[in-house]
Amino acid sequence: MSSPKDAVAEKKESVQSFAGEASSVESFMGFVHSAESDGALDTKTKELMSLSLGVALRCEDCIVWHLDAALEAGATDDEIVEALEIAVVMGGGPALMYASEAYETLLAFDDR
Repeated sequence: MSSPKDAVAEKKESVQSFAGEASSVESFMGFVHSAESDGALDTKTKELMSLSLGVALRCEDCIVWHLDAALEAGATDDEIVEALEIAVVMGGGPALMYASEAYETLLAFDDR
């Protein structure tokens, strides 16, 4: 099994390759970048929200992607755990299963 960092790098490469072939996807990625940038909410808060939504929506790639981005934006383990708790509040039992996987992934990030 690859590390979470490797999984994120592979997914980013795949998305960038696809976006390079599909102009509408490239436009969407521009929107995503803009939406995730600092505004009334800072990037860290937005990434924690995205992580929580990824768990509630049961998107494994989203979880790893936004966990990495939240860490890069300066999120602490405690902040991530609280975001995962909110995901469980909103998503119930299935979200609990994904939140526990997200927590295990957090522990597996090797450059911390």
